[in-house]
Amino acid sequence: MRNEWLAAAILFAGGCAHADTVFVSDEQAAVVHVVDGESARVTGSIPVGRRPRGMALSPDHSRLYVAAGDDDRIDVVDTAKRRVIGHLPSGPDPERFAISPDGKRLYVANERDSAVSFVDIPGERIVATVEVGSEPEGMAVSPDGKTVVCTSEATSMVHFIDAGKAVLEDSVLVGTRPRDAVFSDDGKLLLVSSEARATVAVFDARSHKVVRTIDFYRASGAPANVQAVGIALDPDGKRAFVALGRGNHAAEVDVPSGGILRYVPVGERNWGIALSPDGRRAYAASGLSGDLTVIRRDDGATTTIKLGGKPWGVAVLP
Repeated sequence: MRNEWLAAAILFAGGCAHADTVFVSDEQAAVVHVVDGESARVTGSIPVGRRPRGMALSPDHSRLYVAAGDDDRIDVVDTAKRRVIGHLPSGPDPERFAISPDGKRLYVANERDSAVSFVDIPGERIVATVEVGSEPEGMAVSPDGKTVVCTSEATSMVHFIDAGKAVLEDSVLVGTRPRDAVFSDDGKLLLVSSEARATVAVFDARSHKVVRTIDFYRASGAPANVQAVGIALDPDGKRAFVALGRGNHAAEVDVPSGGILRYVPVGERNWGIALSPDGRRAYAASGLSGDLTVIRRDDGATTTIKLGGKPWGVAVLP
């Protein structure tokens, strides 16, 4: 009896460990779709402001922040109640943003103003603004909270900002139209995707030097119309999934070598991508086909979930 009880407990614990909730912003329908990642079922939707795009979870997972671009604000969603409970100022036309490790600040790309807004979350106010290149989009903050990174589409630059001083420290040229930026959990690497050039630049985060470039455009077997947009990086920084935009695939890459391990077919114009907390699944949101593709990483099998509208960003709640 004791062994049977232990087996049941282990099975139950294992099932719970792999459950996750997927939030998908829909810039056309002005909602955040809610999906059960394990069963691939839509469980609801959360009305938010107009043209929601970038999203981020608070460190304690109690809040989901959503950039409502056409309302010039960040909506605050209670993840337990699944409804908007407040708003934060963002500066004009927010697209992507990053949250500080202590959960007290948002760093928001203001595309129309070529600036990054520093938003004090408890005070609900903008406390600093840093000018950057034209059409800023991708945002990231280092795990130690000291460095904010912003990508500028129009100038093909990556900007490094001192988070404490709110001062631009360095700007580095990358491939055409950089979109996303992601730090590894140890803070040693920074990955930056470039949509039009279809590359991912891997930086030494401390020196701001590119140490390797993953080039989808020149790779053998790359899909037609390949681009590079969203990035989902494993915690150890060794593997990543990259959304390939109008290439209608996602790619898994080996970060240390720069090798492309496989291409997985997804919907049309895959933009946002994220990993499940246990690392077993990747979620790819595709705006032109209005769907979310669930990719099983062990064998590459996929499940397509029709959402409608124009899915854009993905965030995953454990």
